[in-house]
Amino acid sequence: MAATWIAGTGSYLPEREVKNEELTQFPSHALQMIREKTGVSSRRVADPRDATSDLAFRAALAALADAGESPGALDALIVATSSPDRLQPATAARVQALLGADKAFAFDVNSVCSGGIFAMTVGDSLIRSGICQRVLVIGAEIYTRFLNPKDFSTFPYFGDGAGAVLLKRRFEVNDRGILAGNLKTDGKSVDVIQIPAGGSMKPAWQVTEAKDYYFYMNGKAVYQFAVTQGSQAILECLEQANIPKDNVSCVIAHQANVNILKELAHRTNIPFERFYVNLDKYGNTAGASTLIALDEARREGRFSKGDIVVMVAFGGGLSWGALAIRI
Repeated sequence: MAATWIAGTGSYLPEREVKNEELTQFPSHALQMIREKTGVSSRRVADPRDATSDLAFRAALAALADAGESPGALDALIVATSSPDRLQPATAARVQALLGADKAFAFDVNSVCSGGIFAMTVGDSLIRSGICQRVLVIGAEIYTRFLNPKDFSTFPYFGDGAGAVLLKRRFEVNDRGILAGNLKTDGKSVDVIQIPAGGSMKPAWQVTEAKDYYFYMNGKAVYQFAVTQGSQAILECLEQANIPKDNVSCVIAHQANVNILKELAHRTNIPFERFYVNLDKYGNTAGASTLIALDEARREGRFSKGDIVVMVAFGGGLSWGALAIRI
């Protein structure tokens, strides 16, 4: 039976770095709280000339080069983003054109910060069904375009970036690849994380306040949701794959808040040292965060062939999900 394995990874982070001390719109005592509350020390900000698709394109090139594959070999291209180029068409369509991946069909997935996990699961399904042999999954975000610079509850904690992974069909009889996964949504909490305006619910001509175009979240509600559902998703995924917790080499979790990661470690009884952390450098890159972290962790040697890696994310919708992978 065919399996889905990770043939290559890549990422792209904008060159411009903005450190906490540069956020001078906030009082000095507030700046000290940023790292204490979330672990974020700096974030990357996209060049004004770039759109989300440009970041996605660069991460895609890196993943393809890592896998030794050409764009022309792709069957499908999925972009996970909640900060798209435009309401329509799909950001993935422009990425396909930039790559010259003429054979691939392309579409977007919007599950906010869970986007990378949702898109990987869809890609896995396309491969297992026999529809595709190679699927390029990209998570790309430019959240800095949708944040209120004066809002201390959101602005300091997010950054821009893109990550990518090439999923490939594998016919060898072994247990490498994606072993198990789960996806969940709680639509009753749809308003907890949102950008109120810009869609059919509140089109531009109905907007009277600029704040309706800015990203909003209820931080306290998100924290409780993330630690509860994130830990359950990890444990459920390991149970599905019949993998003991002690066998997990690395956990790639959505990079939202270091205290969330510590609580996930506590609730799952997986040592925090096995959780990969890069949010101190990049902040919360939403749907791109797990794919960026996967690429960096691999390049830093945090896991190797045969190791078990668990990926988990949680975000707007509310949505959450996890994957268990044998590298």
